[in-house]
Amino acid sequence: MPTGPLAAGLVLVLLGSLVCGVGLGATGMSWDDVLRFLWAGLSAGPLAADDAAGYTIVWEIRFPRVVLAAVVGAGLAAVGVAVQALVRNALADPFVLGISSGAAVGANAVILFGALAGLGVWALSFSAFLSALLATLVVYAVARSPLGLSPLRLVLTGTALAYGFQAVTTVMVFGAERGEAARAAMMWLLGSLGGATWPKVPAAAATVAAGWVWLRLRAGSLDALSMGDETASALGVPPDRLRRELFVVTAAVTGTVVAVSGAIGFVGLMVPHLVRMLVGASHARVLAVAPLAGAVLLVWADLLSRVLLAPTELPVGVVTAALGVPMFLLLMRRGGHALTGR
Repeated sequence: MPTGPLAAGLVLVLLGSLVCGVGLGATGMSWDDVLRFLWAGLSAGPLAADDAAGYTIVWEIRFPRVVLAAVVGAGLAAVGVAVQALVRNALADPFVLGISSGAAVGANAVILFGALAGLGVWALSFSAFLSALLATLVVYAVARSPLGLSPLRLVLTGTALAYGFQAVTTVMVFGAERGEAARAAMMWLLGSLGGATWPKVPAAAATVAAGWVWLRLRAGSLDALSMGDETASALGVPPDRLRRELFVVTAAVTGTVVAVSGAIGFVGLMVPHLVRMLVGASHARVLAVAPLAGAVLLVWADLLSRVLLAPTELPVGVVTAALGVPMFLLLMRRGGHALTGR
């Protein structure tokens, strides 16, 4: 499919999805009020005193949540493209390097034991990002060899350490008191945007945008790297240096989005494949479309997580899997030759 019209169409779909994400929820609200409150927030216009409750729901609770969902979905999809090029493995996703499992250790230390309580509302995000950074350093130190940073060593090291971090997390959950804290820990492990606030959006959006711009500038190099180290070297692309840079960018974006949303699966694994079926394997084309597709998917997944069992909220990762797996299998049946070559 032509990349430009597809991307433009997804932008329109994303804007509509953001409005739907704000307008729909467990608390019923007319569309006139939703649009009026959105405009009041965007334009800093005046409101009547009896509109305060509705305005708070729309502007302070729902809107930052759907914006953060779009940012996280875009980041996971873009990084999914990068990781699959980094390790040359179709089954790779942003979490294959063990970064999300490392972040879970720090997040659960806050949820279950109140670590870093002095940071207030920032304790969870800061602890998750810090532990994700430490996990990244461990993976890099173990996976690096005198011959460079090979894809196989990265996958094996990341997978092994991910199991180790998951074991630590499990011990923490079982060692904590049962009740709401354990439930909150499980929600975070499966992904949740319930803690979204406006202060969390700028840092996540800036990191995702910077990572996406860097990946777009390296799209040609990613094409060369995906054909093998020898081919990349013959085309003037140093594979070891590019792989190190990819590792840093992947770790930064993954650590940031996981810190604000928890470990949301499926998006980074499947969205790149779905986009390749539509636009081909060129990284320039895939990176133009995948973040938009990931953003749309996660906005709707988060909306469904809020309304399916309202007032109870489902983990977003459960919804992304329930939505994505049938869609992916259907497209594999209809157009899987674009991915598998058969």
